[in-house]
Amino acid sequence: MNPKPGCVDPPGDVFVLLRPRLLGIAYRMLGLRADAEDIVQDVWLRWRDTDRSSVQCAEAWLVTATTRLSIDRLRAAKAERATYAGEWLPEPIVDVEERTPETIAERADELSLAFLHVLERLAPEERAAYLLRHAFDYDYGEIADMLGKNEPAVRQAVHRATERLKLDRPRFDVPRDTHLRLLQRFVSAASSGDRSAIRALLADDVAAIGDGGGKVPSVHGGMHGGERVANLYWAHFRRHGCALTYRIATINGTPGLLRFIDGRLESAQAVVTDGERIVAFYVVRNPDKLARITAAP
Repeated sequence: MNPKPGCVDPPGDVFVLLRPRLLGIAYRMLGLRADAEDIVQDVWLRWRDTDRSSVQCAEAWLVTATTRLSIDRLRAAKAERATYAGEWLPEPIVDVEERTPETIAERADELSLAFLHVLERLAPEERAAYLLRHAFDYDYGEIADMLGKNEPAVRQAVHRATERLKLDRPRFDVPRDTHLRLLQRFVSAASSGDRSAIRALLADDVAAIGDGGGKVPSVHGGMHGGERVANLYWAHFRRHGCALTYRIATINGTPGLLRFIDGRLESAQAVVTDGERIVAFYVVRNPDKLARITAAP
C-alpha cells in the first residue's frame, strides 16, 4: 500500500512492537484467539520472506496483511457460523486479576463481548473498515489503501456500519468502580439464592444471551425479561447450592463473572450495566471457548 506522507515506523523490531495491535485487529475481526494467532503467525511468515527494501512503511504493510487475511478468514467463518448450534458469541479474553485503568486493554469499549456480538451483523469488509476507523484510529485514506478501495467507498462503509450498529450497540458510560459494586451485590444475591435480591438488580428488559455451541444447553435466541432471567439464576442456585460459586473477573476489558460448579469453570459472563441495574448478560458456556481460562474459584 502507499503510506500517507510522513509514515514513520517505530525503532526496533517492528513486527514484535506491532504484534499486540495485529492480534487486536485479528481478534476483533474473528472473535477467536486461536484464529487471530494463526492470522498473525501467517503475517509473520510473509513478512519474514518479504524484501524489506521494497516496503515503504512496515506498519502499513503489516496491518494491511493482517486485515486482508482476517477478511478472508471471516468470510469462511460466516458460512460455518450460519449452521452454529444456537447463538454464537466470541471467545472471551479473561483476566482474573484486578487491573488499574492504565493497564486495561486499549479501547475496552471496542473489545467487549456485547460489541463484538453486534459486529457479527456486518459484512467482513464493512467490519474491517469500521474497526480500523473507530477502534484503531486510522484515517479514511489509510483504510482505503489497506482494503484496496477508494476513500469515498470507505467513508460510506463506515457510515453504513455506524448506522447499523447505532440502535443495537449497548453503550453506557459507567465508572468501573460502580460496575464492580453492582457485580459484588449480584454475586452475593446469586450465591445465596435470594431471588428478590437478584431481581432487584436486573432491568425489566434485561437479556441473557448464551453460547453453548451445541455442547451444553442454551436457550435459542436468549432469555429476556427481569422475571425470567432472575428465575434462571435462582434455578442455578436451587440446583447446585453450595457447589455453585462466582468470581469477578475482567472479561474483554470490563468487569464480568466466572461461574464455577464443583470447582469446574461452567461459564464466563460479560455483564452490561447502566450503572443502576444489569441490562444484559453474555454467557459463554461452550467448553471449547473456555479452555484457555485457567482461573480457580
